[in-house]
Amino acid sequence: MTDSISSVLSQIRAYQSQLGQASRAGDVARSDTVQGLAGMREAGLGGTVSGPSFSDTLRNALDGVSQAQAKSGALQAAFERGEPGADLARVMVASQQASVAFRATVEVRNRLVQAYQDVMNMPL
Repeated sequence: MTDSISSVLSQIRAYQSQLGQASRAGDVARSDTVQGLAGMREAGLGGTVSGPSFSDTLRNALDGVSQAQAKSGALQAAFERGEPGADLARVMVASQQASVAFRATVEVRNRLVQAYQDVMNMPL
C-alpha cells in the first residue's frame, strides 16, 4: 500500500513539474515542489502569485492521462496491423504508462471525494 501511495505522489509531482515547466516564464524559477507553498509565503509578504489554478492543473493532468491512453490505443492498433514501428515492448510500456496514469487519477479523485466528505461532515 505504501508503494502505491508513493507512486501516486511521484506521478503527481511529475505532472506538477511538467506544468511548472510549461507555464514558467524564462526568468522565473520555482524551487518549491508544491507551488501553493510559495504562493502562501509570497501572499504573506503582500505580493501576488500568478500561477496555474487548481482547475487548470487538474484539467491538464486529465488531458495528460487522456493523451497517454490515446497513444496506447494507437500503438496497440498499429501493432495489430503489423506496422514495423510498433513493437511489442513499446506497446506494453505505453499500456502500462496509461494504466499507471489512470490509477493515479482515480486515487486523486478518491482523495478529493474523501476530503469533501470530511469537510461536509464537520460540525459547525
